[in-house]
Amino acid sequence: MKKETQFLIDCLVENLSLKWAADKGVSIVDALKVVYNSHLYEQLLDLETGLYYQSADYNYIHLLREQAMQAEHSQE
Repeated sequence: MKKETQFLIDCLVENLSLKWAADKGVSIVDALKVVYNSHLYEQLLDLETGLYYQSADYNYIHLLREQAMQAEHSQE
């Protein structure tokens, strides 16, 4: 992976984590755990998806949906 691509992914992880921490009222460490353990993070690393090139807001919507689906499944 090119350094520029890794930088984009790192910036996305940072922004996603900051948004999650602010929205959910959790620590940045807990927010980082959510992001790094998400399916979205796997997709960010898969350059074929092109998600690493999208905005943090666009990816945050996907993270919210993913976490909502996981919460829904865990309640069943």
